[in-house]
Amino acid sequence: MARIVVIGAGLGAMAAAARLAVAGHRVTVYERGTTYGGAVGRFARDGFAFDTGPGLLHLPAVYRDLFVKTGKEPLEECVTLTQVDPASRHVFADDTRVDLPNASRAGTVAALDAALGAGAGERWGDFLVRAREAWDRTRRPLLEEPLPADPAPLAREPYPALKAGLLRRPTTTLAQVGARELRDPRLAALLDAYAWSYGFDPATAPASAAVLPYMEQTFGSWYVGGGLRALADAVYERCRKRRVEFVFDSPVEDVLEKDGRAVGVRLAGGETVEADHVVSGAPVPALYRDHVVEWSRGDDVPHHQATGTGRVTVCLALRGPREAGAVHRTVVHATGGLPTVTVLRPDDPALRPDADHESVTVTATVPTSPERDAAGWEAFADGMAEAAGRAVPGLRERLLWRHVRTPEDVRRDTGAAEVPGPALAGAGGRLLPAGNRSPLPGLWFAGGWSHPGGGLAHAGMSGALVAGFIVEGADFRGSQ
Repeated sequence: MARIVVIGAGLGAMAAAARLAVAGHRVTVYERGTTYGGAVGRFARDGFAFDTGPGLLHLPAVYRDLFVKTGKEPLEECVTLTQVDPASRHVFADDTRVDLPNASRAGTVAALDAALGAGAGERWGDFLVRAREAWDRTRRPLLEEPLPADPAPLAREPYPALKAGLLRRPTTTLAQVGARELRDPRLAALLDAYAWSYGFDPATAPASAAVLPYMEQTFGSWYVGGGLRALADAVYERCRKRRVEFVFDSPVEDVLEKDGRAVGVRLAGGETVEADHVVSGAPVPALYRDHVVEWSRGDDVPHHQATGTGRVTVCLALRGPREAGAVHRTVVHATGGLPTVTVLRPDDPALRPDADHESVTVTATVPTSPERDAAGWEAFADGMAEAAGRAVPGLRERLLWRHVRTPEDVRRDTGAAEVPGPALAGAGGRLLPAGNRSPLPGLWFAGGWSHPGGGLAHAGMSGALVAGFIVEGADFRGSQ
């Protein structure tokens, strides 16, 4: 039985902790904050509740596998999962609207033809065929296997080039895919929205980001009853049942090294904790910035993905019930100087004080570098609320209060203002996150800042990979 110290109680770190505990190891999680969940947070006030991190779950099979491997109760006995249908409503700049069904290729093609004109659905369908090629080429190395020692093949673009006469036209960015292949500004905006929702700027994201809409439209979008925070609650309780120990309000200040190997951690109060393995769920950049991990071997500092973007979340408490015909998720595309926003309106009694009120969450992706003061963020939130008004009838008149959460709030709670995106091939490898095996033996990286990257499903896969390394040893090759 090995002694395992886990830094941070995010979803990826807890997924690793539960699997390691089931394998017979003694696992203790040290979390600098007062609660678990990492980016999967909750804001509550006056009977209203809001997810401050992800609002929907994609690839729920990752957490089904976690619960099967760590106990008798399957995931569906611990949380309520519901497919969101329609998966999303899109409101374009010209006020064209289209509802896209959940996980129905034929339904999506028909909906786009009906809303955008004959041929729009076919162009989108042809694009998804090419996106599937990129998915098939990268699924195992980017999702199911450890990052290879030589990731150079993943630095090449897997999205197929279109033939133009006798020449093949290389497509280097997702924005170029929209312009060249979709040939309708509304279809291009639809494609862009998927990139923005994962924190990628389509003007710089590689064409391989086409796997993001493919993944959602193929495997569907799911809502967890009570909000995504309920999933964090369930994973935490599964850890506790497997006798994982949690210590909150306990920042880790240093990873201890002896004879070239991690041998424990030092806590903020000076206490040292010995360990055979250290699993860090903290953002990889923050580990170096805060000097939790330091090596003299500068070239060995792990590469980490940097999207340069964060998220603003505006929680809206509204009087009046949700109207008939409302949908769970609406993407309101940029127009007239207003940002593209995603509006989440779950019809969930757990998130509102009574049937005569509604909780609405509005998010937007923004660069993390421009400095805004409190007044600047409030002004930006005004624009987000105005855009959301195109999706929520009478929003301005119904508003009781709002709460604004900025990238700096995310930095305070998680250690990084950026929201990490899923690993993407292409782009010269710059969108590959840190590998799970750190340069220091005995130290492992789990969670959204390590392979296979950000997002709830990807974080869960990261925890499974780290547990596989520790339990099975250096020969571990990933899931079968």
